[in-house]
Amino acid sequence: MGRVSAIATAVRAQRHRVEALFEELARCGRTDPGFTRASYSPEETAAHAVVTRCAADLGLATDRDAAANTTMTLPGRDRRLPPILIGSHLDTVAHGGNFDGAAGVVAGLAAVAAIRAMGLTPARDITVLGIRAEESVWFQVSYIGSRAALGSLPDGALDAVRIDSGLSLAAHITREGGDPDALRSGPPALDADALHAFLEVHIEQAPSLEEAGIPVGLCTGIPGNVRYPDVRIRGRYDHVGTPRRFRCDAAMAGAEIALALDRVWADREAAGCPMAVTFGRFHTDAAAHGLTTVPGEFRFSLDMRAYTPEALAGLEEAFLAAVAEIAARRRVTVALGPRAEAGVGAVAPRIRDGLAAAADALGIATRPLGSPASHDAAAFAKAGVPMAMLFVRNANGSHNPDEAMAIDDLLDAVAILTAWLVEETCGG
Repeated sequence: MGRVSAIATAVRAQRHRVEALFEELARCGRTDPGFTRASYSPEETAAHAVVTRCAADLGLATDRDAAANTTMTLPGRDRRLPPILIGSHLDTVAHGGNFDGAAGVVAGLAAVAAIRAMGLTPARDITVLGIRAEESVWFQVSYIGSRAALGSLPDGALDAVRIDSGLSLAAHITREGGDPDALRSGPPALDADALHAFLEVHIEQAPSLEEAGIPVGLCTGIPGNVRYPDVRIRGRYDHVGTPRRFRCDAAMAGAEIALALDRVWADREAAGCPMAVTFGRFHTDAAAHGLTTVPGEFRFSLDMRAYTPEALAGLEEAFLAAVAEIAARRRVTVALGPRAEAGVGAVAPRIRDGLAAAADALGIATRPLGSPASHDAAAFAKAGVPMAMLFVRNANGSHNPDEAMAIDDLLDAVAILTAWLVEETCGG
């Protein structure tokens, strides 16, 4: 109990550091409302500078890889041993909050600071990662920073164009201090086979912990996703008085496809198979639509996610079957456009159980929690790195200015993380 008490005390002593970090990060990309730190933007780079300064104050070794990810390392006694990585991202969606992603980097720094304050030296390196470009909205590519570091970026990703700037990912990486040529031809910054573990702390995306009155969740898995970011349905523009039998209505075809997939989702979730289906964009052509015109074009984006590869494949199969049947019956054509995917993130049971034991020893209430969202941790899991996540209670969801994480709850997660790190690397 003496060491457990010492860990709790050392972590609580990090409150001022944690609060100061969030205050500094809040000056990076403040908008009205919320915060906007676009992937590979000056605002995101400013956030990386904030955590780098903190790491330097802690005496950590700092570096930047070819993707401009930030590494902040507490050296271990034997630097030949595979390191433990702790990290998350520092970019946001437009008008997002100050905690989504950033809380994980702050948590990693707080845990390392607590270990140093206790006078402990880990057996292996512990590296805190500030990861670039997790939010796929900006380039329509998932986990850019983590997959770039692992050498698993999809073909053509560096040519992807950011939605607000018109510049390629390669151009943005160059502008923010990275080296896209090294990403194309050099070895990856991280060898997945030479990593001991990857851990990520993140606010919860839905208020499950808030509902349960519990501060911390133990991640049970991260869903994989299949995305069709730009589906186009082409029918025929007609007069509003055209009888139904003559119509090739693109909007009605889109609505039918959405409802068909919603029924699949409802049926499979009722059968105990959790998943999610989101039509994020769903619209006619504003340049041609009107009150007295049958829509001849309709566009939508689709994100499908599930917790097993089999469930995800079945969901995509149901979508493609609905498209084929409805297109034929409605006499429209459907161009699916580009397709993107990200693999299911499986949690390492040994690490999850170790985190649960640490929480029990500290007297911190937790509950198992499946992630509804994608995270950088999934990229590490897919690469074969043992992975685990902790979620922090958040009443108002994420990707909005009103993220509601309490510092006390984050410090509970940091205490669990620190206790696991001490057990794993400092001899228990």
